[in-house]
Amino acid sequence: MEVDRGGRGKNLFGTEMVVMLLWQPSHVARLETTMNLTLKNIPEEIYTRLKSAAEANRRSLNSEAIVRLEAALLPRRGAGSERLAAARALRATLPKEIFRVKDIASFKRQGRA
Repeated sequence: MEVDRGGRGKNLFGTEMVVMLLWQPSHVARLETTMNLTLKNIPEEIYTRLKSAAEANRRSLNSEAIVRLEAALLPRRGAGSERLAAARALRATLPKEIFRVKDIASFKRQGRA
């Protein structure tokens, strides 16, 4: 596929596509092709909620829909064990004289009452 300077090009089927360069933490670029999606017959309640969420998050309706679809369909970053290990590592960096283990456990229990 040939891409112009604006990131636009056509695939083998002649469909126009937009290609974006994304920088990964490893500073290696990858190509991501964006696609268009048209939704029809959306129930009014769903549309109203999505529009309200977009306004609350200061996003366009399109951006809010993409964020919601990504959250629902893409795998979450890190498994539970990885998140737990990160939380324990963070806890280990806290000053022990201020944040004692029994105090942290007490605070957690208070939040569950």
